[in-house]
Amino acid sequence: MELLLVIGLLALLSAMIVPNLLGQFMGERLPKSAQQMRALLQLTRANAMLDGKRYRLRFPLEDELDSEGTGVQPIVEREDEPFIAPGVYEPVAASWGRGVTLLDGVRCVRARLGKPTVEELLRHFDDVTAELDEEEKEEDVFYQEFIEDFEEDFPPLVFEPDGTSEWCTLVISNAPPEIEEDDLADYPRIEVIYDGLTGLAWLQRPFYEEELEMFQENGWPAVLRKDFLRPVALTEDEVIEIQESLVRR
Repeated sequence: MELLLVIGLLALLSAMIVPNLLGQFMGERLPKSAQQMRALLQLTRANAMLDGKRYRLRFPLEDELDSEGTGVQPIVEREDEPFIAPGVYEPVAASWGRGVTLLDGVRCVRARLGKPTVEELLRHFDDVTAELDEEEKEEDVFYQEFIEDFEEDFPPLVFEPDGTSEWCTLVISNAPPEIEEDDLADYPRIEVIYDGLTGLAWLQRPFYEEELEMFQENGWPAVLRKDFLRPVALTEDEVIEIQESLVRR
């Protein structure tokens, strides 16, 4: 009877503790994946400068597999013969450019080139402006060059031999693959914002509409230049304090 009682208590404790531990473990996968994504961006930049060759970071095309046999891990490639075969990239074989960057259940749901602006981010809350944005993309020759060989939401990021590149925002989420983009707001997301000139990168949660309107009213940029994942909405005093702390550094 005593043995059965102990087994029953252990089973009860397991039923209470294990789900919490699993939930905590699953919750840590998203920020850990974002941190590893940032590290991969910075490693790619460093190797472009070390080798003096262009590197490219992209995500698998439809039905394409990555080095892990999945379709979610970022692919790092190098332009080995820029004079003989310009624009031809081959996958990097080194261990730093392969392996698992995004942990199980985490994926990149969108890649955006260019420095984030308040106006651009506000368009996601305005269907009419979003439609105008699509018309602008169709007229943008630079944009058309990317969507010719790549999916519209996943343009590649090219690192020049001097380490410079375009700004890029990678939106990382643990939303299931079947979730449509319009429903992603119901799932946690982290934006890996990469400054293509300096090589710095920050992890930010997506801004709320009221925060973006506050930024627009005060003429503030859409990048805090520091990691910020707190779910509570920012106040004006907090943004000013963040900006002043960056100046003091």
